[in-house]
Amino acid sequence: MTAAYLTKRLLLVVYTLLIVSLLVFAITQLLPADAAVTLLGQNATPEALAALRAKLGLDQPAWLQFGHWLMAVLQGDLGLSMLNGQPVLGSLLDALGRSLLLAGCSLLLMLAVAIPLGILAAVRRGRPVDLIIALFSYIGVSLPEFVTATLLVLLFADVWQLLPATGYVPLSENFGEGLRHLILPTLTVSMIMVAHVSRMVRSEMIDVLETDYIRAARLKGLSRRRVLLRHALRNGLLPTITIVALDVGYLLGGIVVVEEIFNIPGIGRELLVAVAARDLPAIQGGVLILAATYCVVNFIADLTYAYLDRRIQYA
Repeated sequence: MTAAYLTKRLLLVVYTLLIVSLLVFAITQLLPADAAVTLLGQNATPEALAALRAKLGLDQPAWLQFGHWLMAVLQGDLGLSMLNGQPVLGSLLDALGRSLLLAGCSLLLMLAVAIPLGILAAVRRGRPVDLIIALFSYIGVSLPEFVTATLLVLLFADVWQLLPATGYVPLSENFGEGLRHLILPTLTVSMIMVAHVSRMVRSEMIDVLETDYIRAARLKGLSRRRVLLRHALRNGLLPTITIVALDVGYLLGGIVVVEEIFNIPGIGRELLVAVAARDLPAIQGGVLILAATYCVVNFIADLTYAYLDRRIQYA
């Protein structure tokens, strides 16, 4: 991997985060509520409101507020929460850790299930196994998260009473109980991605299996297993890497609903609370952290793609 390609991708990440920070700050400035009124209440005196606006820097021009905020962000300071006066960065990173745990478990489960299903459907194209997998995929894509979550809770928590319905237990406190609380949210998040990625893997594998170099490998007498896993799978998974990286956007968006349903104190719930309370520093910091996470994941996907297909880094 060339240094020029790596530098180009890093600069693109920095540029993206700069644009996102500008948009986030601009959008929060357009919120109809006054942060000072939100903190002090409707009965606050004009003098108290003016003093608080001066303290928070809200009486300064927007461009100057953005400059001060961006310089603080570059130093790792996302400001203080208007709700509790605590540093925003610490609470958001704690919440992000819980969200990433759920997202990581969902992603691993999705890859462990979707790739074998896609390969099986491609190898058995047009047969009953392929049709069953296709039916499962259509059902998985058509069900939104709150419907899937409700069905899973109804079956596993209410009817069979095998798993807890809601709540969160840190793995550091009780590993076994923490895993039990993660099962239903993980299944909910991963179900749609399994359906989506398995169909993508099937489509790409079918195209690869019909290429000339796969036919040549078969004519050389290589076993079907070796042709499939060593030659076809590597090229068949290239577009899937991009799809998985894009699905991180779904994870960061869809996980908000799942966290609210299962009462998980992740970054999604933190943002919902911040928006309801007009906590501007928490809103700005939360969206920026989510955008940074998305950019990092896509950066890793770009590097993986370039590693698997060396032609990309020279394009």
